[in-house]
Amino acid sequence: MNYATLDWQVDDGLLKLTLNRPELMNAFTVEMANELEHAFKRASLDDEVRVVLVTGAGRAFCAGMDLSVEGNVFGLDESLSPSLRDMHERMESAEIQNGVRDTGGQVTLAIRACRKPVVGAINGPAVGIGATMSLAMDFRLASEKARFGFVFGRLGIVPEACSSWFLPRIVGLQQALEWIYTADIFDANEALRGGLVRSIHSADTLLQEAEVFARRLVHGRSPVAIALSRQMLYRNSAQADPFEAHRIESLAMFYTSIGDGKEGVAAFLDKRAPNFTGKASELPAFYEQWVANSADEQI
Repeated sequence: MNYATLDWQVDDGLLKLTLNRPELMNAFTVEMANELEHAFKRASLDDEVRVVLVTGAGRAFCAGMDLSVEGNVFGLDESLSPSLRDMHERMESAEIQNGVRDTGGQVTLAIRACRKPVVGAINGPAVGIGATMSLAMDFRLASEKARFGFVFGRLGIVPEACSSWFLPRIVGLQQALEWIYTADIFDANEALRGGLVRSIHSADTLLQEAEVFARRLVHGRSPVAIALSRQMLYRNSAQADPFEAHRIESLAMFYTSIGDGKEGVAAFLDKRAPNFTGKASELPAFYEQWVANSADEQI
């Protein structure tokens, strides 16, 4: 499938997903949101993809929402009057889905649900949705030219893309509040100091070093174990009691131990590299029920 706002390139297990509107600093649109959601769902089930690297074409990562479009720039239906009850009972209805739900949130939920590790290579300005979409990625590596801004207060709107869930978990509540309240644009050094990014790189080497890092996450690893581990850490870390984590870890450990785990143990004893055959597209049967139950509990 070809995308209008994205570039999809797979090389030896690494998917380089590039936001591709360089003439507009990769400004975000409803079309880009739909394509990103599709791309992450596609990557999740494509066994040729082992790890996802997201970056921006040109000099920006994403300069935020494209505010030049006509009508409601966020793609929302202003004729509606949605209630909290609607968001609990009619979340998947066409009216709520297309006219009320935050498009950025649908993207970050797709990233969070992905069965593959996701690395952001923040090559330039990442403002508004450009910053918040990156929060659902496992790691953010920044160019020295990167700039960040949670600038919603300047526009009289609130944080979106599930950032009120992700941001405090990544940087802590006090830092999250400061960046949201001030709505300042800050550089890569401030992002590193605040815990938003993993590392800073020169503009010339960012992509190369991000690719090396991304490949290291999955080289010689079981795709099934990686997929389950990613979801376990995100979902179980939000549980109120560790016993809930124990339930899922017990099932995941059981099924991996009788799958790729057998090969992993044999390879260790034979002092050789493992040959894992499990596929992230074919996870144990409990997985879909677990994910569905987690979504129901959140709603």
